[in-house]
Amino acid sequence: MSDQNNWERSVLEKLAMSALQEQRRARHWSIFFKLLTLGFMFTILFISMGWVGRNEPALGVGKHTALVELQGVIASNSAASADNIIPSLQDAFKDKGTQGVILRINSPGGSPVQAGQINDEIRRLRAQYPKIPLYVVVDDICASGGYYVAVAADKIFVDKASLIGSIGVLMDGFGFTGTMAKLGVERRLITAGANKGFLDPFSPLNASQQEYAKQMIEEIHQQFIDVVRKGRGKRLKETPDTFSGLVWNGQKGVELGLADGYGSLESVARDVIKAEDIVDYTVKENFTDRLAKQFGVGALSALGFASQSGGMGLR
Repeated sequence: MSDQNNWERSVLEKLAMSALQEQRRARHWSIFFKLLTLGFMFTILFISMGWVGRNEPALGVGKHTALVELQGVIASNSAASADNIIPSLQDAFKDKGTQGVILRINSPGGSPVQAGQINDEIRRLRAQYPKIPLYVVVDDICASGGYYVAVAADKIFVDKASLIGSIGVLMDGFGFTGTMAKLGVERRLITAGANKGFLDPFSPLNASQQEYAKQMIEEIHQQFIDVVRKGRGKRLKETPDTFSGLVWNGQKGVELGLADGYGSLESVARDVIKAEDIVDYTVKENFTDRLAKQFGVGALSALGFASQSGGMGLR
């Protein structure tokens, strides 16, 4: 009987110890997940407050080449917006160690307004700091709005396979009237102002509005042409296709005077500016900035302020 009691006591003790160990493991895992969640929340807080993710140039590094990156579509809510590129350029020129500025472009184009603002600021900075040259280095593509920006530079350097040019303007959209008729959908558009529903994609195409839109983009195209001629000057070898919207490779672009020669970021810094050390001044948007811009665009669209006729741009 004593042996049986000892056996039962041993089993109970093992069960109790097992339950105690399980509780300890559960408590440890609970603490682990709580700490993990807390760390994640702090990370989000740091990002949202802009404490991480910002790109601060290394000031006081001595003589150097200043780099500003223009990557992607040029738009008010993108990394390649005037609000981002202009402060980056300003910081680059202000640094006393800057021997030259390289604006590295890899962009298919975008907003004529944003591109124009950047072009204007480059010209202002070049006049304010006449001893600091600004060169554009093209990666894969520098087309349309990207080229609109580039022609403000002292010189444009490309790779022989880069794509450059596309000096033109477009306005795109869709028409759904045929589809609506097949589906039996009726468009009910009420406007105050004869042209408030300008090029509405759900209404039949209005010939007078179409002609007005064509005239408008022709005027913007002429502005683009004037900027290119002013920027490139006598280097530009105009042909009937120069302002037709065609795009050329870098080799042909050099032949046509759209670019000045071949070069990369490193080669231009080393051989042209003569300052091999490169400091990046590109403004990097934090999480809050991007979220605010996206929310702003979404709010405008929800309120009906977005263009119904599609998009207009240098691309």
